[in-house]
Amino acid sequence: MAGVGAGGVGTLTAVRRISVEERRARLGRRQLLAPTRASPTPHEVAERLVALHSSDPATVFLSVRARTGMKGVEPLERALYDDRTLARILAMRRTMFVVPVDLVPVLHAAATQALVPAQRKRAIQMVEEAGISDDGAAWLRRAEKATLAAIERRGEATGAELTKAVPELQAQLTFGEGRRWGATSGVVTRVVWMLAMEGRIVRGRPRGSWISSQYRWAPMEAFVPGGVGAVPVEEARAELLRRWLYAFGPGTAADIRWWTGWTAKATTAALAAVGAVEVDLDGVTGYVRPDDADPVKAPGPWIALLPGLDPTPMGWTQRDWYLGAHKAALFDRSGNIGPSVWCDGRIVGGWGQRADGTVVYRLLDDMGAARTRAVTDAATALTTWLQPVRVTPRFRTPLERELADSRF
Repeated sequence: MAGVGAGGVGTLTAVRRISVEERRARLGRRQLLAPTRASPTPHEVAERLVALHSSDPATVFLSVRARTGMKGVEPLERALYDDRTLARILAMRRTMFVVPVDLVPVLHAAATQALVPAQRKRAIQMVEEAGISDDGAAWLRRAEKATLAAIERRGEATGAELTKAVPELQAQLTFGEGRRWGATSGVVTRVVWMLAMEGRIVRGRPRGSWISSQYRWAPMEAFVPGGVGAVPVEEARAELLRRWLYAFGPGTAADIRWWTGWTAKATTAALAAVGAVEVDLDGVTGYVRPDDADPVKAPGPWIALLPGLDPTPMGWTQRDWYLGAHKAALFDRSGNIGPSVWCDGRIVGGWGQRADGTVVYRLLDDMGAARTRAVTDAATALTTWLQPVRVTPRFRTPLERELADSRF
């Protein structure tokens, strides 16, 4: 195998080729989509996949349901809000994820804290441009201190509750003044955003149902005893990469950089720290963990209906090996995937939910009668599970829109 050493990549023996078929086999097993003897818990799903996308509130529930067959939303809600073994945090690429609480300090050090300087500079600039204060930095520190104190007094609080409790939060920010798309918004959003990025608060139970995005805010210590701490950055990046390589490997350096948001230098250093092994992905260099270089046996046949922004299709930036020619139908212009239909490690179509609640799909590849019936059964089961909830993805994609608006 080839390994990544301190001075770069050094060839030790012949580089093993991992075929597309083996990558799909790994995907089915590691992403918990292929049949297994035991059904995993929501916590085990989050742990195996490293982080569950939660930009769209419905995504994490549908992602867990696809891998556990849970009968309702209660098991995941219990893990998130009662047992608090999972937490919803801002992490890689300024994206919202649900992760095991023991991983929160790692993600904060490996990904989130690097976002803080630029976001703080932007927040200060917005405060000053809006005329809220000539000294945006001092104003922001005061507002954060008062907001955190208000959250700690209440245990949890929504943005609306915080706006009433903290005078500073009643100020408004203006966007695009004088333009058609101009608007105003409460400064509360920017203040809690900064507190969350610094690991001082965390999203708690939302107001309303499981598809609501109006979250209450809680002190980080309510979920992570002792808070995020101070994990060394290099140590945190190595741990995050070890987990990613097991769940998503083999992957390329481009995949790792995109998923983590790291620089090329940070990616190379992390690969060296974990002793990553080079593999050949049909002429492209990929990486696996040194303890995971052996072939993986293909699982049994499987079908899955995954929601928009599911962690599996969003795990790589180089996607041809499982996406094929379906990008235009299934992704929006910003690179967000919509609901997708999977068969044995590849995307074969998409699905949507009509206004009457019925889940409908369209296959973009010919799968044969038996596999098509399996997709129909999966769509029927998802229709039953969702009722009476109507889920509209936060990021609409061409095929999802077409299916959701269809009548027959």
